[in-house]
Amino acid sequence: MPKSRTRKKAVYTPPQKSQQVKVSPRWLAPVMVVSWIIGILWIAVYYIVPSAPGISTLNQWNLLVGFVFIIFGVILSTRWR
Repeated sequence: MPKSRTRKKAVYTPPQKSQQVKVSPRWLAPVMVVSWIIGILWIAVYYIVPSAPGISTLNQWNLLVGFVFIIFGVILSTRWR
């Protein structure tokens, strides 16, 4: 049986990049979780006790404040490694 032809040109292999493991800062996870908890508690307190001092002055803006805390926690979670 005849011998098959071999490639004359070397196969391209991309250069190896050093894979450095990215580590998130130590403060990121606690701030992320605390932000979620504050947001959920803010909305819950608004619904349970709408006449509480400080909360009653914001009216419907309380939902926005709570969701801002929650969204901030979600944004931080995208940076967590």
